[in-house]
Amino acid sequence: MTSENDRLIEAIDRLRRKRNAIILAHNYQPAVIQDIADFQGDSLGLSRKAAESDADVIVFCGVDFMAQTAAVLAPEKLVLIPEERASCPMAHMATAAEVRDMKEKHPGSLVVTYVNSTAEVKAESDVCCTSANAVSVLRSLPKSKPIVFVPDMHLGEYAGKMAGREVILWKGFCPAHHYVKADEIRAAKKKHPDALVMTHPECPLDVVELSDAALSTAGMLKFARESDADEFIVTTEVGMLYPLSKQNPGKRFYCPSAALLCPNMKMTTLQSIVRSLEKDSYPVRIPPDIAERARRPIERMLAVPRD
Repeated sequence: MTSENDRLIEAIDRLRRKRNAIILAHNYQPAVIQDIADFQGDSLGLSRKAAESDADVIVFCGVDFMAQTAAVLAPEKLVLIPEERASCPMAHMATAAEVRDMKEKHPGSLVVTYVNSTAEVKAESDVCCTSANAVSVLRSLPKSKPIVFVPDMHLGEYAGKMAGREVILWKGFCPAHHYVKADEIRAAKKKHPDALVMTHPECPLDVVELSDAALSTAGMLKFARESDADEFIVTTEVGMLYPLSKQNPGKRFYCPSAALLCPNMKMTTLQSIVRSLEKDSYPVRIPPDIAERARRPIERMLAVPRD
């Protein structure tokens, strides 16, 4: 007997062939969405897949800034986000006008902007970074220049410490990572004494410092795959446990905190993907001047050698 999910997946397969479309799913998406995606990964990696693909239509299953970045890097393609309300709270903790004001307060400064930001904010920036290369980006900048880090204060603090650079921190944060407590990590380590702790650097520094490794989501997948350990405490959004478990059968992964849940990342459904492919909902359009200015700091980031 065919289930409703089976029927929806058949419809998605038919529509993506008809539209010459690919479906991209972030690592935090629901498991069923990750399973039907053409590519699964972190936000910048998926945006680069969008740019490299010969698809006409990109369905980006994630949150708004991710689809915006794909639209910036692939301006000739139709980029759709299936859930219009799927917004990243941290990305909206900084506006272009506020960044311009900050630059006026710190003349001569360089603005380093985390990719978890709007296209308008990227357009006001000197260089972008990801959680994987933030340290390398900071190390690449002239020591004579003050650095303003937007919008994640926790990633900025961690990267500044690791790079040996003083950083003027924005007051933004990811709600899912911000509210993790160091005591929760200690409790998880006590419960799972043989587990290694992998932590996303969007978490507060006292949480990161209790970890065996501070890693992006792509970094966590690599770390778990290459490690001899059988157990891991995963201090990032709970959706990450699915790809980790899927790629590492026999290994066990634990979420240490109930805070590690992003409801906006869980909005995408099979139904909304079908609707998106049928009705072009919802198109992500970036004004050409903003897209061009936002592309430059991303390209500068991609040119920075990895440490």
